[in-house]
Order: sequence, then structure tokens, then C-alpha cells
Amino acid sequence: MNDWHASDHLMTRYADGSLPESDAWSLETHLERCGGCAVRVSRAVRATAAEAVLAEVREAVLAEAPAAAPAPAPERPAAARAHRWPSTGSRAVRVLWALGPAVRGAWLPAVLLVAVGAVALAHGGGFAHARPWLLALAPVVPVAGVALSYGPHADPMHEITAATPAAGLRLVLTRTAAVLAVSLPLLTLAGALLPSTGAPNAAAWLLPGLALTLASLALAGYVGLRAATAVTGGAWLCAVLGPVLTAPGGLTRELGLRLSSYLGGAPAQGGWAAAAVLSAALLAARRPAFHFLEKS
Repeated sequence: MNDWHASDHLMTRYADGSLPESDAWSLETHLERCGGCAVRVSRAVRATAAEAVLAEVREAVLAEAPAAAPAPAPERPAAARAHRWPSTGSRAVRVLWALGPAVRGAWLPAVLLVAVGAVALAHGGGFAHARPWLLALAPVVPVAGVALSYGPHADPMHEITAATPAAGLRLVLTRTAAVLAVSLPLLTLAGALLPSTGAPNAAAWLLPGLALTLASLALAGYVGLRAATAVTGGAWLCAVLGPVLTAPGGLTRELGLRLSSYLGGAPAQGGWAAAAVLSAALLAARRPAFHFLEKS
């Protein structure tokens, strides 16, 4: 049950369109779980001029398809609807639906391929320097997963999803959490199974990966999700692999030295932690922008 219910004044302002957008989204989110308030909001809307418009639309729809219009079901008492709460199974289905694009499609097999391929290359192919290459790619794996988890390119029902109160930052964070829950333990375990060969430890990429993911989300509030992930992921790859490809010495040795400076030691890790906190603060400040993210 909900401990808070919308006041009559709040519902009246929502019905006449004078409620600020952020408050309106908050109220609509509450209505998803509170049948009693949903009934009261419906009555408040019917008391405005919108009732006549809605009645005309309903009559037009029924006139176009009279045979398809089902007989109205008897209305349940308001008290019964107010105390209705989804079962555990239905809530689990809703969670799986929300996570869907983040854990299906080509991204998940790609993560498995990177992790399993690195281990197989090190132990089956005799390539003892697989860990530096895995650590170089690992921070951009969750960034790519975030880019592929939200938007019309990832979800065929995105237009419908984006119009619901649960869309925006809430859904983006839900799918980002799913991406991190898959990639962080899998890639870290793969790194732990690889020979160290002077590279940073297997968990050294976790803070950079988190910071790059949060930076991508914060930047998405300005330029969109796909553009933001392309900027942050591309910047990391250029910073790490660019100097390595142009170095006169061995690629793996140069990569290990580059990663040690970026990932190794308390100063580097402290810098990534500070970047993650700053990105989280910027993300919170840009939260309203996510109501319109990837809607076109």
C-alpha cells in the first residue's frame, strides 16, 4: 500500500494542466501503483472541459468499429481498486520487460566472446599478454551496452515506452544496472583468470568503467545517448590505444605501461572515483532532460 496520496488541489492542477511537468510526471508514476488516486484523477479530468472532447473521441471510435467494441465490464469498487497490488510474478515480469533490450541481442554474446576469447587465447593459444588487451577494452563494454539498451534502435516498443511515467532516467538507469550486472563480474572474472604479465590487477578497470558509464549518461542529457557513448567510449580507446599503435616498441609492452599509468595506483583510482561522483552529480542535474531522450 502507498503511504502518500495526492491531494485534491494537486489533482485539480493536474487536470487543468497547470501542474509543473516534473510534478505531473511524479503524480503519473504514483498513479501506476495507486488505484484510488487514479480514480480520483479520472473524476477530476472529467470535471474539466476535456470531458466533452474525450466523449466525442469515444463516440467517434465506437461509430467506426461498433462490432469490435466490447461490452463494458462492471466497474469494481474504488476501495478494491485502490488496494490492488501486482503479484510477485507480475512484478517479476515487469522487471524482465524493463531489462529486456539490455540483456538480449548481439551485446550479450559479444561480452561472452570477449571474456571467453581472452581466457582461451591466454591458456589455449599461449598468448600470455591477454590481460592488458582485456583491460583496455573492458571499460567501453558497459558503455556500448548502455548505448544498445535504450532507444528506438533497441526496443520496438520504444515510442510507447517513452510515453509512460516509468520512462526517462528511471528506465535508462534500470537498463544500465542490468548492463553493469552482466559485464562487471564476467569481465573481472575473466581478467583474474589471465596471467598478470605486469598489467594492473583484474579489478582495476571497474572504477574507470563506472566513471565512463556515468559520464555517458550525464552527457546524454545534452547530446543523446548514442552520441554520448560514442564520445566517451571513443575518447577512452583513443587515449589508450592511440599512443600504443604509434609507439616504436612492442604493442603489448607499451599498452601495459599505458594502462599502469591510467589504472594503477591510488592517485589514478582516486581520480576515476572523483570523475564518477562528478558525473553522477551532473546526471542528477540533467534528470528532466531524460523525459525527452531518444523520442525522435
